[in-house]
Amino acid sequence: MPVAVVTDSTAYLPAELSGSYDLTVVPLTVVINGDEGLEGLEVQPAEVARALGGRRASVSTSRPAPSQFAAAYQRLLDAGADGIVSIHISAKLSGTFEAAGLAALELGPKVEVVDSGTTGMGLGFAALAAAAAAREGQDLDSVRRVAVDHVSRVSTLFYVDTLEFLRRGGRIGAASALVGTALSVKPILHVADGTIVVKDRVRTAGRALAKLVDLAVEAAGDGEVDIAVHHLEQPDRAAALADAIAMRLGDRLRDCYLTEVGAVVTAHVGPGLAGVVVHRR
Repeated sequence: MPVAVVTDSTAYLPAELSGSYDLTVVPLTVVINGDEGLEGLEVQPAEVARALGGRRASVSTSRPAPSQFAAAYQRLLDAGADGIVSIHISAKLSGTFEAAGLAALELGPKVEVVDSGTTGMGLGFAALAAAAAAREGQDLDSVRRVAVDHVSRVSTLFYVDTLEFLRRGGRIGAASALVGTALSVKPILHVADGTIVVKDRVRTAGRALAKLVDLAVEAAGDGEVDIAVHHLEQPDRAAALADAIAMRLGDRLRDCYLTEVGAVVTAHVGPGLAGVVVHRR
């Protein structure tokens, strides 16, 4: 194990790839009405969705402690890793990258931390590419460069029923949050320079999903791509969205994954999420 690869629980990797890649996942924490739980291990997205539907529910998230990363890194080094590449959710959306960096300082040059500038499978595709490079025996700097390269190859687009939860959590500005409420339009969002911004506006949820398809095809360009479609308790809608994109891309589409977002993203986006991550090969 010359180089180990670490990511966090917001990568939302497809279940069908479990066991196919050697990845260590450090979970974020979700707090529901004062009760803490680790994402994916102790708290599931359905629990968060139910809590958000309550009138007095309090839901928040927190980064892993630097000590959690330090412990994970030390275990990997003790197991024989020569180095570690640790790839995480955008530093502008979470303190996770900062916590990983603080832990890396304790262990010196054997740990490289990479800001994916996004989350979901935008993060996941970079982590998978780094893990593949590590499996091939590439050295620490080469695996880090692969991660950084694949970070630049992803586009993250999504739609939510309301921007209220993103506004509450400070993940989108108050002015942008007015879009879709006072103006009675449905916003399409994307992650740009590590932050969530409005990409486009349409009048109905149906048109929003159609626009997601258009934007995903545009982001794909002319080359081969992988697609990940994220959803929250709506697998049928996600499947329809994936089919529509696949029809448009034809043989340029290589791999297509459908994954439900986890508890952390659920806490910040609320119900109705439909997202597409485009990974340009």
